Amino acid sequence: MSGKIAAKLAELKIELPQAAAPVANYVPVVLTGNQAFVAGQVTVWNGERKFIGKLGKEYTADEGQQAARLCGLNILAQLQAALGDLDRVKRVVKLGVFVNSMAEFSEQPKVANGVSDLMVEVFGDAGKHARSAVGVNVLPLNVAVEVDAIVEFA
Repeated sequence: MSGKIAAKLAELKIELPQAAAPVANYVPVVLTGNQAFVAGQVTVWNGERKFIGKLGKEYTADEGQQAARLCGLNILAQLQAALGDLDRVKRVVKLGVFVNSMAEFSEQPKVANGVSDLMVEVFGDAGKHARSAVGVNVLPLNVAVEVDAIVEFA
């Protein structure tokens, strides 16, 4: 990895995990035209599942932000693998944030800030994006958060 974004990651002391292989019948990233569609990334660090459980039960909103950030690191790893260089990212267009939460938990937007803040840290203004943040009954493998992304690239 080299370039401006690699230097930014080093400056921020951000390490990317290995891009995870799909666990079912899909591909991690689809490149079409000048857009990359990144499949939902969960709370896994180099094959080890993290943040298993629900927000409002096992985890607080602050811990949920850490989980969402981990999903964002996995998005960056998938983009690095698909594009070869994160400097090719022109804009983070949209993030979909799914939060495994108890019925009474309503801080999904705060949880989603974990991944949103990461994208702005890494890409600056190009990291500012549209976003959905929704609470769901359950996520695959009972992870706390899953995030998918649409990114414009050069």
